[in-house]
Amino acid sequence: MALLRVLFSGLCLLSSGLCFTGCAGYQLGPGSAPRFATLFIAPVTSEALIPQAQVLVTTQLREAFSRDGRVTLVNSAAAADAVLTIALSSYGRQVTVSRPDDTGLARRFDVTLTAHATLTDNRTKQALFTQRPLTAKRGVFTDSGLVPAEYQTLPLLAELLAKEATHAVLDTW
Repeated sequence: MALLRVLFSGLCLLSSGLCFTGCAGYQLGPGSAPRFATLFIAPVTSEALIPQAQVLVTTQLREAFSRDGRVTLVNSAAAADAVLTIALSSYGRQVTVSRPDDTGLARRFDVTLTAHATLTDNRTKQALFTQRPLTAKRGVFTDSGLVPAEYQTLPLLAELLAKEATHAVLDTW
């Protein structure tokens, strides 16, 4: 009986030691540090037919990276460790809900803004990733008209795209 107690207590001690060593390396926060300390965000370009989106997306990108705080934003590519370029590639809408009295009239659209991002290490001139697709999608209700609804949704799409770009650049690939 005494041998059983010693064996049981030894087993408990061993299992608790193994459990706590697994937690020893845990860190709060987003994870590993990025490979670069400073980042330049080039003005967004657009191949999509969506007016005035470039400035809005560029602003949202800069705000998202500033809020994150893992890298310092700089004002020129020459002063940066890495350069992020984003090109808006398409903007589309798809009918998701029709009006019950007239199925030809849409009540809700899903609008999608798609972009491609390239991150280049400015020190080695090597691309860390190229043409990585980024997508932002939101629902738009057309109760007040399609054009005003889409105009009001564009800042939300830009914010979603900026959040996705932040994850693509700073999180572990």
